[in-house]
Amino acid sequence: MSHVIEMLNIRKEFPGIVANDDITLQVEQGEIHAILGENGAGKSTLMSILFGLYHADKGIIKVRGKEVHISSPNDASDLGIGMVHQHFQLVQNFTVTENIILGREGSFVLDRKSAASKIKALSEQYGLKIDPNSKIEDITVGMQQRVEILKMLYRDAEILIFDEPTAVLTPQEIDELMQIMRNLIKEGKSIILITHKLNEIKAVADRCTVIRRGKMIGVVEVAGTSQAKMAAMMVGRPVSFKVDKKPAKPGKPVLELKDVNVMNIKKVLGVKNFSLQVREHEIVGIAGVDGNGQSELVEAISGLRPVASGTISINGNDITHISIRARNEAGLGHIPEDRQKRGLVMTAPLSANMVIKEYYRPPFSKYGILNEDLINKHAQDICDAFDVRSGEGIESLAGKLSGGNQQKAIVGREMALEPDLIIAVQPTRGLDVGAIEYIHKRLVEHRDKGHAVLLVSFELDEIFNLSDRIAVMNSGELIDVVETSATDEEKVGLMMAGVKSKEVTA
Repeated sequence: MSHVIEMLNIRKEFPGIVANDDITLQVEQGEIHAILGENGAGKSTLMSILFGLYHADKGIIKVRGKEVHISSPNDASDLGIGMVHQHFQLVQNFTVTENIILGREGSFVLDRKSAASKIKALSEQYGLKIDPNSKIEDITVGMQQRVEILKMLYRDAEILIFDEPTAVLTPQEIDELMQIMRNLIKEGKSIILITHKLNEIKAVADRCTVIRRGKMIGVVEVAGTSQAKMAAMMVGRPVSFKVDKKPAKPGKPVLELKDVNVMNIKKVLGVKNFSLQVREHEIVGIAGVDGNGQSELVEAISGLRPVASGTISINGNDITHISIRARNEAGLGHIPEDRQKRGLVMTAPLSANMVIKEYYRPPFSKYGILNEDLINKHAQDICDAFDVRSGEGIESLAGKLSGGNQQKAIVGREMALEPDLIIAVQPTRGLDVGAIEYIHKRLVEHRDKGHAVLLVSFELDEIFNLSDRIAVMNSGELIDVVETSATDEEKVGLMMAGVKSKEVTA
């Protein structure tokens, strides 16, 4: 087979870090070629060079056998290369059509009607099921990703780059995306898939190039290579996919929810008469399809959304209507669902982000004066413990870190607070298997120290791996709470669809 893309001996340096160190990537016509690597391994940097966002310090790029110089995304687009970024590049109050034609409007007169017709035809051809007239703000994250795919197809891209495409998708949306990729290959496209999710590579990829700390480790045929082998190549050691934990020894309640009702953004009840306890020495997982009230429930507990009725208590103290800072001081830690909107100040350095919840009190400040040395040491300790990688260390702006390193920074900050209750929402979203293994271990350690963990995840295997009990949500209601050891994924899946556990076992 002929190579559609060849990146030969690519090197790219940033201040304090070599992101790509003599990497070679060769992609064949009509294949799905995965690039596997840890967070910060250099995957996105390599693809940003191919797409013209960065320029390599050394190396050669060939497209269809011909050496090319790609100095901008427009050059890449002209060569038939398109890219779906990890964080979408869409205007929220524009329609699907307006977003897709943005920058490609053509003549002085904007012909939205014919553009919409072309987009509808492309959507049907590739099984994308997108309404060209929908506004971006009104469609799901999964549908927004399909708009990004349509944007590439509208520009006649033949080589499609997907950068961590499943990081923000539900399991059902991931399955649908995998099918879309297969459809694209059938239509003669070639795909480069940047990921660290081994099950997705096994599901769709033909070959895989493994990168570790900026260096190329090897290329494998996916069908003949185990997940364990690829994981070991990626992190440089054997990785355990099972969490090692002893049976829970639950103590007194830390979090108590009694008949909690919460309105959603549409001013209707998103959470209905919800009652639950999370005890010392216990991890309770909330399972449910995305959009069934999990976000509203977490926002109500953390103080981001008011409670319509009912009570929320931590260690017997009513926190239902107190401030977010007061909740933090009462022993609440929160790993939020959206790391960029709610987890970090993107324009501030890591050092400031690591003390954002406690900068105002000793030992980090006294009489209103910050202790910069102590703040820097605290931030560095977290970055070392959680392997947070950045070009300029703790002075790097949070917005310049890769998504996975942003996530590790947030998890590290919240764990360092040693809260009585930690709400962990998608705590390993966007992380590689090595980092997932480490964070799962730390959450179990937090439990074993006598604290409580409320885990919200759309990954059922993560729920089963970590949770001592599982609370299942559907349409804002608590369907049931079951002991993890006494159930299985099939039963929980039925409960997620609204079937009570008594009916499941009947």
